Amino acid sequence: MLPPALTEPAAAIADRLKARGETIAVVESSAGGLISAALLAVPGASAYYRGGIVIYTLDGAKEQLAGVAPWPAGVRSASEPFARWLASSGAAKLAADWGFGETGAAGPSGNPYGDPAGHAWVAVCRPDGETQTQHVLTGSDDRPANMESFAAAGLALLLDALS
Repeated sequence: MLPPALTEPAAAIADRLKARGETIAVVESSAGGLISAALLAVPGASAYYRGGIVIYTLDGAKEQLAGVAPWPAGVRSASEPFARWLASSGAAKLAADWGFGETGAAGPSGNPYGDPAGHAWVAVCRPDGETQTQHVLTGSDDRPANMESFAAAGLALLLDALS
């Protein structure tokens, strides 16, 4: 069962998207599908949820989103530019009004780039193409707790962007 920290903002997001007649696409990594699961737990999700992609490697992201948007030269995963690219590319690939991207290091160790466990970037791409981001640092190496924290932060950012 999903915790209220995920289901409550997801319900508010669903209400706003349905009221506007808008849709969302989700591309997530270290949250492992929790963001999509929370949005899909709301009855009537087919009215606003276009689809989601869970990627876990840089090669996987390039493969899943190939040809959608140019690969940003010099960008590495688990970074703000990568989260922005995931959000905008996901929206384009799935023909959604809104895009959401998440990337990070859930733990128990950091990633090859030197980022610690508990590090993530979340990004929301609006229908006008503007992108809003947030850096999440939990300070923890607890993988499941970090995954939930990344998802909660992402849903909060999305809800804020929809306000």
